[in-house]
Amino acid sequence: MAAFRRGEDRVTVDEALRCTGGDDARAVLLDVREQPEWNAGHAPGALHVPLSRLIAGAALPAPARGRPLVVMCRSGRRSQQAVALLTARGADAVDVEGGMQVWAASGHPVVDEHGNSGSIA
Repeated sequence: MAAFRRGEDRVTVDEALRCTGGDDARAVLLDVREQPEWNAGHAPGALHVPLSRLIAGAALPAPARGRPLVVMCRSGRRSQQAVALLTARGADAVDVEGGMQVWAASGHPVVDEHGNSGSIA
């Protein structure tokens, strides 16, 4: 059974946080930005696979395989591309409207590669 409503391909940052947060999260938050962007700041608990690697055929990290995916980038464009690619591969995936820009503007936490307060690059 799909984790998201049929035809749903986007979620808000608040919906993303609700379905990916906590120990009993029903979905995985997947950040598809490039390494320098990830290093500067990302959502705590997110997994990272740059869109460029997905396009090149990279597999998802083990914790994301077979799970619903909530995909995020800086503004939402790359995450939409990633969702199209992942759903074509059979994944249950949606993207986050507005990406990390809206995530941070909404007051949700952002951490850098060391776990300190991060920024959106």
